[in-house]
Amino acid sequence: MPKATPYFSQDYDEARAKFKDATKAAGGTMERFLNEAERGLKGEELSTDVAWHGPKDAEAVLVTISGTHGAEGFCGSGVQIGWLESGLIEEMPADTALLQIHAINPYGFSWIRRVTEDNVDLNRNFLDHAAGNWPENPGYNELAEVICPKEWDDATIASANAVLLAYADEHGATALQSAISGGQYNHADGIFYGGRHDTWSKVTLNRILDRYLGKAKRVALIDYHTGLGPRGYGERICVHKPGSPGIQRAEAFYDRDITSPYLGSSSSVPLHGVNLLGIEATLPHAELTAVALEYGTRPTLEVKHALRADNWLHLHGEIDSKKGQAIKEDIRAAFYQDADDWKTMIWERGVETQRMALKGLWS
Repeated sequence: MPKATPYFSQDYDEARAKFKDATKAAGGTMERFLNEAERGLKGEELSTDVAWHGPKDAEAVLVTISGTHGAEGFCGSGVQIGWLESGLIEEMPADTALLQIHAINPYGFSWIRRVTEDNVDLNRNFLDHAAGNWPENPGYNELAEVICPKEWDDATIASANAVLLAYADEHGATALQSAISGGQYNHADGIFYGGRHDTWSKVTLNRILDRYLGKAKRVALIDYHTGLGPRGYGERICVHKPGSPGIQRAEAFYDRDITSPYLGSSSSVPLHGVNLLGIEATLPHAELTAVALEYGTRPTLEVKHALRADNWLHLHGEIDSKKGQAIKEDIRAAFYQDADDWKTMIWERGVETQRMALKGLWS
């Protein structure tokens, strides 16, 4: 298998350029969805780029998504680029198409943030906001001020962490994880905020799916993520409901090597407003088999610490300060390990998963 490291990038600009070049060289067609309201860290334009390879009327389509959580985009982008540059695109069955959605949250990718430009966690945003019936998260409400304190110094952090640990001691570690990361809709300045409106990224993703998958009958979707689980291991998280045709197909596609938040077998807890469930609702005409491919980076507490620090920085700090730069380096490392062994693990598991998905589409 080709060496993985050249496929990965150091920033959003480089990733986008590599993706464009790889798509052109592989003979794909590309469409750009520009976020006209925002600019990137270096003042660059921000866009989601879509590549299509294969018949326009294909009934079977493999979809890959990178950058749902912005800063996690380095991982999925590397696999998307590598699939094209390595020549693995030639493995596509004749009657199957590949839809690559690159940097669906370009703001977060460029600014090295997990959230969109409006501080929304895109993977908690897929709800019917017009209904005004947002889920409650009493645990987050109780802990909001210590999850995201207004000061970020050693004393404040130690005091806040003591409260969080006490909550875990009383209610259990899983309850704390659900409170922090399950999704919340009352604290717009907090973390894991699902928003109360459709984000640009959600609207754009729905436009892409409507435009490209209208004729699809079978869709295998892989959404690339990082920051949860053992370092470098790619956990296939399936959010299709237990007993549903979706989870049964996923078990068949991936030789039962999947986990479920609902069954307690995943490193993730059940979440509100998940994108893959939203996508399932928008494709009633197709059999959707979706997984989030989640790779570990650093221990969970370190990742959560980096998220909290980054939230504080963008609300109260100065990015260009010494402290600000240290926080940005930390959040980057929480979601992207710039190490050859980690990149190799990402690449090999990604290739394995995409090959299994292609086989599953025709099983």
